[in-house]
Amino acid sequence: MNQPTPAIVAQAGVKRLPRLALLLFCLAYLLPGFLGRAPWKRDDIATFGYMAELARGATDWWHPVLGGMAPEVDALLPYWLGAWAIQLAPAWLAPDLASRLPFMGLLVLALVGTWYGTYYLARSPMAQPVAFAFGGEARPTDYARAIADGGLLAFIACLGLAQLAHETTPALTQLCFTALLFYAMAALPYRPVAPGVCAAVALMGLTLSGAPFMALFLALGGTAIYLLAPPAEGSPKKWHASSLALMALGCALLASYLHLWHWRIDLPQAKLAEWQGLGRLFLWFTWPAWPLAVWTLWRWRRQVFSARFTGLHLWLPIWFVAVASVATLTTRSADRSLLLALPALAALAAFALPTLSRSVGALIDWFTLIFFTGSALVIWVVWISMQTGFPAKPAANVARLAPGFVHSFSLAPFLVALAASMVWAWLVKWRVDRHQAAIWKSVVLPAGGAALSWLLLMTLWLPLLDFARSHAPMVRLVTSAMPASPGCVATLGLQRSQIAAFQFHSQLQLQALGSHNTCDWLIADIDAARQRPDVSASPTWHLTRSVGHPAERKDSIWLYERRLPPPPAPPAATEKQD
Repeated sequence: MNQPTPAIVAQAGVKRLPRLALLLFCLAYLLPGFLGRAPWKRDDIATFGYMAELARGATDWWHPVLGGMAPEVDALLPYWLGAWAIQLAPAWLAPDLASRLPFMGLLVLALVGTWYGTYYLARSPMAQPVAFAFGGEARPTDYARAIADGGLLAFIACLGLAQLAHETTPALTQLCFTALLFYAMAALPYRPVAPGVCAAVALMGLTLSGAPFMALFLALGGTAIYLLAPPAEGSPKKWHASSLALMALGCALLASYLHLWHWRIDLPQAKLAEWQGLGRLFLWFTWPAWPLAVWTLWRWRRQVFSARFTGLHLWLPIWFVAVASVATLTTRSADRSLLLALPALAALAAFALPTLSRSVGALIDWFTLIFFTGSALVIWVVWISMQTGFPAKPAANVARLAPGFVHSFSLAPFLVALAASMVWAWLVKWRVDRHQAAIWKSVVLPAGGAALSWLLLMTLWLPLLDFARSHAPMVRLVTSAMPASPGCVATLGLQRSQIAAFQFHSQLQLQALGSHNTCDWLIADIDAARQRPDVSASPTWHLTRSVGHPAERKDSIWLYERRLPPPPAPPAATEKQD
C-alpha cells in the first residue's frame, strides 16, 4: 500500500527534547571559540583589523581600508558591527573580545533561524505523518517541534560549521542572514508580518555582507516556489511571491548604489585533483547531514517529483542547498560558500529521521560513538603528553610541528573539559537505553560528539592552537629585533592579516613604504623585497633578520634597518713639494 507520506510516527515518538538541556547544549557549542583566544590568521585577524581601523576613525565607514588595501570581500555590515562593539565596549574589555560579541549574537540567530525554519516546514500539510485508523498519530505541533529539534542537532553536528561559525568574518554574517531568510520563507504563509520583516532584514543583511547574488537568487527562487505551490501547501498566496520579488529588487538597487556587484566567478579547472578536493570538501564539511539529506530525497521522492509540486517542505531547502552548492563550485572561497547550505541541509536531514529503520539508527549511533570517542581520546592523550611527557611521542610531534611552543596548565579549562567528557559518557549511556523512542534520538550523538570535540579543542588545545593559528609568535620574533620604541615602521608587500597582526599584537605605527618615508625600520614580504632592488640591494637598508611563523617552517618576512651610508673618505693629503 502506498502511503501519502513516508513518515509513520506515533505520539510517543515526538517526545519533547527538554528546553533547558537544548539551551545548555547550544551554549556549550557557542561559547568555546569566541572566548579566551587570540585572533587567528588570515580572515579572522584581517577582518578585526578593518574593525579596529573603523573604531579609531582611521578610515572611511563606506570604504574601509587597511594598509591602503580594501577588503577582499565587498562587505560593510560585518566591519560596522565589530567597530560599533569596540566603540561601545568598556575600557577594561579587550578590543578583539568586544568585536566578537555581535558575532556571538549572529550565531545565536543562525541557530534560532534553523530551528524555526525547520519547524514551519514540518507544519506543512504534506510533511505531516500518516494518520492512523484509530488515532494515536503524532499531533502536528508536537511533530513539527520534534523535527525542528532534529534539524538543529543536525546543524550543530556538521563538521564544517565549527571553525567558520566562530570567526569574526563576513562568512558568519552571511550564514546568519541565510538562516534568517530560510526561516522567513518557511514561515511566511503562516505568520506574514514577522517573517516578512525578517525576510527584508535578511536580504539586506546578505547584500551588505558581500553576498548580493545569493540574496537575489534565493529570493527569486522562493518567489518561483510560492507561485508553483498549490494552496494546500501552507496556503502561500501570490502576494507572498510578490513581496519576495520586490525585496529582491530593493536589494539589487542597494547593491548597485553601494557598488557591491563584483564578478567573482572562478570556474574549477579540468583537473582531477581540483575536483577531488571539491568532492572531499562536500563529503566532510557537510557530514553527517548529507547522508541523511540524500535519504530524505529518496524516501520523500513522491513529493519531490510530484507533478502538482506538493513538496514545499522539500523544495525550499533544496533550492537553498542548490544555490550554495553552485556558489561553492564557482568561487574561490568554496568552504565559506558551502557554509551557507548547512541550515537548509540540516532541515532536509531532519525529515529523514521519522523514516529511519532501527538498524540504520543503530549504525549511525555506533559510527558516531567510535568516531567522536576516538577523537576525544586523541585530544586527551596529546594534552596529557604535553603536560607530563608520557607518552613521549605525541609531545615530540608537537615540539616538531610547533617549535618554541611552551605548554602550561590552566585549571579552569581542564575542569570544563573534564565535565564535558563526563557529560558525553552520560549521553552515550542515555542513548544506548532501549526505551528511547523520540525521532530526534539518532542525531543526539552526532551533535553531542561534534560539540564535545570542539569544546575539548577550545579548552585543552587552545594554547597550542593560538600558537599555531595566530600571527602573535611571528610578531614577537620581529619586534624582539627592534628597539622598544622604534617609531614609525615602513611596510612592503604585507598581507592584510599581517598588517592587522602587527598593529594589534605590537601596537606598531605602520606606514606603507614610499619615496618620502623616513622610518628607520622596514618590514617586507620576501617576494616583494626581492622585486625591489632599491630595498634588497640598497646600501640604505640593512637586512637585520629573516623570520616566519614558527609553525610554518619557512621564512616569509625580512626586517630591515635604515643605516646611512658611511661618509666618503677625505682625499689623502699630499706633501707640499718644494
